[in-house]
Amino acid sequence: ASAAIKRYVELGNALNATALNAIGTSYVCLLNATELEAIDPPSLKLASLDPSACSQETKNILYEKAKKAFSDQRHLPAYYELILPYLGGAPAADLKALSKDNVNMNMSTFVTLRRESLMSLTPQEVQGLLGLNLPELAQWQYRAPVREWIQVQKQSELDKLHIGLTGGTQEGYINIITPKFPAPSSAPLGTVAMAFHLLPALLLSFLMMSILS
Repeated sequence: ASAAIKRYVELGNALNATALNAIGTSYVCLLNATELEAIDPPSLKLASLDPSACSQETKNILYEKAKKAFSDQRHLPAYYELILPYLGGAPAADLKALSKDNVNMNMSTFVTLRRESLMSLTPQEVQGLLGLNLPELAQWQYRAPVREWIQVQKQSELDKLHIGLTGGTQEGYINIITPKFPAPSSAPLGTVAMAFHLLPALLLSFLMMSILS
């Protein structure tokens, strides 16, 4: 399929709506960056694609294409449904704007958002995005990526959502992930213990020699 698409493009054929529908969701992830960039944005108006299983790069490119394709409907209620399949590539600024539009995003979409975009959202912005679906966030609070998002939020801000989220940063504290170091293995424990036992005596001897000299 990838070879067929490549050959089709090499022959000078455009990735228009007809071609995109032929490629469909099954093969859209096979398109490389050059082929994706060659898509004319208006073609997405007549194509039915779901890039949710694609690489992040593919999601990012298709989102920008879809954003241009539906830009004339940005302030209409239908915009969210049109852009929905491509939101996995949306930057944080666009999600923040959507949070003001009462879109009632479902959790299956929320947890597949671009990671860095999701992590930059405030609790109030998440509330704006999820709307009526906000209570479902509590069911995900111990699962990625919601757990990681919670850990970088102030607990006082999470409390304002009134859905029982815990694990945020307390006032005056910063959550730090402590790396785990392996136990020393270069010397037997007995040798290490003996070295620590003799250390004071060795230091004292060194000090005395320094004074006498």
